[in-house]
Amino acid sequence: MFQTFDSHSSPEQGPPRLAALRARLARLGLDGFLVPRADVHQGEYVAARDERLQWLTGFTGSAGFCIVLPGVAGVFIDGRYRTQVKAQVDLDAFTPVPWPEVKPGDWIREHLSQGTVGFDPWLHTADEIEKLERSLEESGTSLSQTKHNPIDEIWPDQPAAPLGRVFIQPDSLAGEPHAAKRARLAEELRKAGHKAAVLTLPDSLCWLLNIRGADVPKNPVVQGFAILHDDGRVDLFLALAKLDAAVRTHLGPEVTTHSPEAFADALQGLAGPVRVDKGSAPLAVSDILRAAGMTVAWGDDPCKLPKARKNPAEIAATREAHLRDGAAMAEFLCWLDREAPKGQLTEIAVVQALEGFRRATNALHDISFDTISGAGPNGAIIHYRVTEATNRPVRPGELLLVDSGGQYVDGTTDITRTIAVGDPGDEARAAYTRVLQGMVAISRVRFPKGLSGRDIDALARYPLWLAGQDYDHGTGHGVGAFLSVHEGPQRISRLSEVPLEPGMILSNEPGYYREGAFGIRLENLIVVEEAPALGDNRAHLSFETLTWVPFDRRLILADQLAPGERDWLDAYHAGVLERLGKRVSPATLDWLRDVCAPL
Repeated sequence: MFQTFDSHSSPEQGPPRLAALRARLARLGLDGFLVPRADVHQGEYVAARDERLQWLTGFTGSAGFCIVLPGVAGVFIDGRYRTQVKAQVDLDAFTPVPWPEVKPGDWIREHLSQGTVGFDPWLHTADEIEKLERSLEESGTSLSQTKHNPIDEIWPDQPAAPLGRVFIQPDSLAGEPHAAKRARLAEELRKAGHKAAVLTLPDSLCWLLNIRGADVPKNPVVQGFAILHDDGRVDLFLALAKLDAAVRTHLGPEVTTHSPEAFADALQGLAGPVRVDKGSAPLAVSDILRAAGMTVAWGDDPCKLPKARKNPAEIAATREAHLRDGAAMAEFLCWLDREAPKGQLTEIAVVQALEGFRRATNALHDISFDTISGAGPNGAIIHYRVTEATNRPVRPGELLLVDSGGQYVDGTTDITRTIAVGDPGDEARAAYTRVLQGMVAISRVRFPKGLSGRDIDALARYPLWLAGQDYDHGTGHGVGAFLSVHEGPQRISRLSEVPLEPGMILSNEPGYYREGAFGIRLENLIVVEEAPALGDNRAHLSFETLTWVPFDRRLILADQLAPGERDWLDAYHAGVLERLGKRVSPATLDWLRDVCAPL
């Protein structure tokens, strides 16, 4: 299987590792150290070698950081992980800190009146360090770069750097040859007066050069760096053992490959101005350029928006991937309806079965993240990962939350369904219906061009707000095209200021969680499209739904739905039956006819 069920968290190892780190810091003359969940490429997903936060604290979440000081070690986590962190760290050694409500600079000032806090300049962006330094002004505490990472120096069995094979993403799926992409972005550099741009994000490299890799679990990306020149040439820095002759031929003469060790020297040899993304490039990059007398031009990674705006070929391929995945999900849900009432299933058995149905497509490259299979109270742990130690029976009378996805060469999927096992009670139905209403609101919305995710986020929360409820995560994240299942800069969130544009793929996933009782989340993927003209012909956008899988009608309180909501759901279920009917087994087709009937 792609998914394993061993525990990656070792809370009991936290105190001795923390003591070793503090001893190392004392020898370096430091009073503290910043431990991010980040690598030198600054992507969201990291290889095993770079799981420093997990190694030190036991916390396995995909976002967060630790600040180690002499008398306290704070683990900063957002709303997705506040239940999870309490089970994964030794609370006598580490203190969970609600972030971003508590700012790291304020917290440091509170706990360290005077001293020096170290950080690895390859693991933090210039924007991040600049904000932290500003918050520590006029305090007795300062920041100091370390030449070597002290955690690497005390981690005896740190895994080796990954050497995943690089492979080609065909132009038929990418929608554009990489030479055309390079030329288009190079023209933008020339217009801006930039001689080159530094690329550090793995998915940017993959998108630009129409390649994929295997350096990070569940994400088909290549770890490396690149310099895009204003004439369209690219210098690519990665472990050369990842490349075979076919990939080298694909890259062609205008893409020159180098080992990662040559990256710093190459930066020093550039002519400026050089564009650097202040929010995603490691601080070390701009430091090297400035030390060589180069002009650093802060600007967005030139691949970010073009990558987010999927072209027609990418959208067409993604539609097909979602139909294939939807059929696998339908087979799974039919099986689950048959087996769950018997009371013999566990969370692990659910994960194994679902991966089996996806594998049966004979097209699954990988799963897009570890499947979340949360029964009863485990469903309230937003990013729950089942292990042999936490594996729980799927009991009648409870909810089961299943959040999963597949990586196919033609698209990345991500879908969540919450399923009733037996009768979970009216309170669960009422909450489910509110979550569903929020999801339908996002699916149906039309909005003027120029709005960002923060402008529509409240639509998904409004039914919950009326009941005094909410959820502590964004409503939607960007999704790549056979790339990272979490992709920026687009998202539906209170924090998002990036205007939504046609071709952007996002998740639509409101939820509700009651710690110790149950969790509810519903998720489809959607793509931004031009909306038909109405009214005074103002330019509007809307969403096309990509995910076609039925909702659990047993959890819908139909009398709570407005007529437009009911009509949307009936049309959606009719669309599920029409699209998946020829793709599923006869038994699943019969099941689909029942669950897709009008409300």
